[in-house]
Amino acid sequence: MLSGKKYFCITLNIQRFFIELAYDGTAYHGWQTQPNAITVQQELDRALTVFFRQPVETLGCGRTDAGVHASKFFAHADLQNVTEEAAANAVGSVNSLLPYPIAIKRIFKVSETAHARFDATARSYEYHFHFHKDPFKLNRSWLYKGKLDIEAMNIAAAQLLNYTDFTSFSKSNTSTATNNCKITEAYFRETDGGLIFTISADRFLRNMVRAIVGTLILIGKKEISLAQLEEIIGSKNRSNAGQSVPACGLYLVNVIYPFVN
Repeated sequence: MLSGKKYFCITLNIQRFFIELAYDGTAYHGWQTQPNAITVQQELDRALTVFFRQPVETLGCGRTDAGVHASKFFAHADLQNVTEEAAANAVGSVNSLLPYPIAIKRIFKVSETAHARFDATARSYEYHFHFHKDPFKLNRSWLYKGKLDIEAMNIAAAQLLNYTDFTSFSKSNTSTATNNCKITEAYFRETDGGLIFTISADRFLRNMVRAIVGTLILIGKKEISLAQLEEIIGSKNRSNAGQSVPACGLYLVNVIYPFVN
């Protein structure tokens, strides 16, 4: 018989939270934590671990490459004994623990099965060009020197919506279950002194957007025709497509979930 001792059982209340953030990727080796490199995920996990005083491992909505930016990015994390109100109120404090190029916008409770990567139904990217030297666009836009036929590029971009297999624009050493993507919009628009390419799809392959932009530029330079673009897509061979444009101009700008406003 036990006597003179009291035993307590601590119940752990684990809830899943989504973290919406933005970052300038210039100084980081992409989103995903990896050895011998500083990444956005590494910095985020560190700040959340320090503030909530528990080990925190996030999982992101995707992987951005080194130098790529995000104006809207989502990750999820499971937190122990943290209320919905406490998580929402933690934004300012966690931001003070993060490097200045990374900023949390909000932290909010979701269902325990919600998944930042697999529950996303659409994603949108922008690629930014500028045509004249501008110190305020350094590392945030690509300085392109040359003339482009933007109308021809838009005609070619529209043709992308007719295809689903984008193997020709996928990084060759990447293994995925499928290279099929459903593109819902792809177009260029002129800005004051520059150009922005917007593309949306249900999913993207690694390096896909930068490879597509590099190939559409060949259309704009009149180095290949629309028929040749179609041949490139049909070949399913990355070496036939154009070079990938620099990472500095690429932004993840939107991620859509059925349960997130």
